[in-house]
Amino acid sequence: MSTKTHKHLVKGRNGNLKLVLTEDVMHLGHRGDLVEVKPGYGRNFLLPRGLATAPTEHNLRLLDQYKQRLHQALEAKKADIRSLADQVSRLSGIAIEAKATPEGHLYGSVGPAEIVSGLRSKGMVVEEAMVRLEVPIKETGLFAVKINLGYEIETEVKVAVVPVMERR
Repeated sequence: MSTKTHKHLVKGRNGNLKLVLTEDVMHLGHRGDLVEVKPGYGRNFLLPRGLATAPTEHNLRLLDQYKQRLHQALEAKKADIRSLADQVSRLSGIAIEAKATPEGHLYGSVGPAEIVSGLRSKGMVVEEAMVRLEVPIKETGLFAVKINLGYEIETEVKVAVVPVMERR
């Protein structure tokens, strides 16, 4: 490491180095975080591998720009998710056919996979992990199922479980 780099290293409390992470480092922080590390860890591991850089004015300015772009991207993603939540809530519902007894008890059950399949058939891109079912549906009827789309955005879809019509 050149002496030029040493000039830009800033000491924190207890003689630790202050560095800006350029990549996520497990158990330390995320890209863009200003962290304090032991001098040896910073000089021998983080800096040579390009995982961190000195917190110069230029680097801090770049960090602010990066955080602004990240914030804008996050807001755009949330807007897309809100739009999807609105589309799902405006659906009149989805119908899922399942084999059932004459009394309406299903031979199997309807779970997240079937609900996701029903939503995808309507053009809604939802993952199984987003479907909030406490227990699988085991009878025919109309059910309100919560969908958690992430970023604390939830919606609800009406699921009609209907018996399969026998074809003769």
